[in-house]
Amino acid sequence: MYGAVKDQLAATLREIEEAGLYKREREITTPQAAHVGTTAGESLNFCANNYLGLADHPDVVAASRDALDTWGFGMASVRFICGTQTQHTALEERLAQFLGTEASILFPSCFDANGGVFEVLFGAEDAIVSDELNHASIIDGIRLSKAARYRYRNADTADLRTQLTAAREAGARRVCVVTDGVFSMDGSYAPLDEICDLADEFEAMVLVDDSHAVGFVGEGGRGTPERFGVADRVDVLTGTLGKALGGASGGYVASHREVVDLLRQRARPYLFSNSVAPGTVAGSLAALDLVASSSDGREALERNAALFRGLMDDAGFDLLPGSHPIVPVMFPGDDGARQATDIADHMLGQGVYVIAFSYPVVPKGKARIRVQLSAAHTEDDVRRCVDAFVAARDAVG
Repeated sequence: MYGAVKDQLAATLREIEEAGLYKREREITTPQAAHVGTTAGESLNFCANNYLGLADHPDVVAASRDALDTWGFGMASVRFICGTQTQHTALEERLAQFLGTEASILFPSCFDANGGVFEVLFGAEDAIVSDELNHASIIDGIRLSKAARYRYRNADTADLRTQLTAAREAGARRVCVVTDGVFSMDGSYAPLDEICDLADEFEAMVLVDDSHAVGFVGEGGRGTPERFGVADRVDVLTGTLGKALGGASGGYVASHREVVDLLRQRARPYLFSNSVAPGTVAGSLAALDLVASSSDGREALERNAALFRGLMDDAGFDLLPGSHPIVPVMFPGDDGARQATDIADHMLGQGVYVIAFSYPVVPKGKARIRVQLSAAHTEDDVRRCVDAFVAARDAVG
């Protein structure tokens, strides 16, 4: 029976290849860091979510290693059966304290957190108003709920008002505005202050996925709500431990006590998935301690992002504006995807590891190389990356 299906799938794969959209996985041969080994040799890494350089920080690694002896390798259980160690509870309490919420709950990933939260909180009588550029996990999570769905143009508060008006006029019981705190393909911020003002006006809840901000955005690293001064006005925060906070895995929902308690009872990814591994929990606790105790990493990251943006502007590259350490280098047009891929491949040959992004990850005609700065990069690293972009542009055209 697979014969015809095999031919159909092969044809689809050929179409992806011919369009220059095929994504190949490069293997790294070292721990995740600002400098990594690859099968092509040693490379500067400018495409990891390792914003604070904690993925190989000795304190984080030591905490995770010690946890193997103290807590074991895995839980072999979900949380409500026998998968909750005291350190799981400690991490949840620590996250809530750090983020300024009443409680938090761990999930295997933020994808799972977003996959579990909407179905529990919103039913057929409710409405969810979602930014058009929200992460795929938010889109999928919303689909799992029976709530009415409204979509507003990216960061467009005038259109958000229109959609909130429509939701209220339709008689929705609960209305929730949902947005990424930082849009991962653009490196842009959601205008949370304006969003919260509108939510107050329409008596709506606010849910923010802050995966690309927690740990390094805001004065204390508490993310976009802190940056915009609305930490007490965001009802639900989702986020990840897999980026700035050590880079391993795991996600969370931080919110009001009743929200978290109900998620423990009904969120399917929580109830039916193994607990976050003990070593990950211990390493994440150590990463949180590092984030809370020093601003050095955040300041270094900010300097590196500003330096890279300035040098690339001077070199004449097309950047999306902003200040976030996600810096999209744009290659628009029909041939942009192939050009971005060729430049990324050329740069790897020069020892600089970046990745091209094209459809369906980003819209057609808006291909880019998404550069991600880290606090672990030196000034020389940043300058080498820019030099590699210039050399690749000259070579590829």
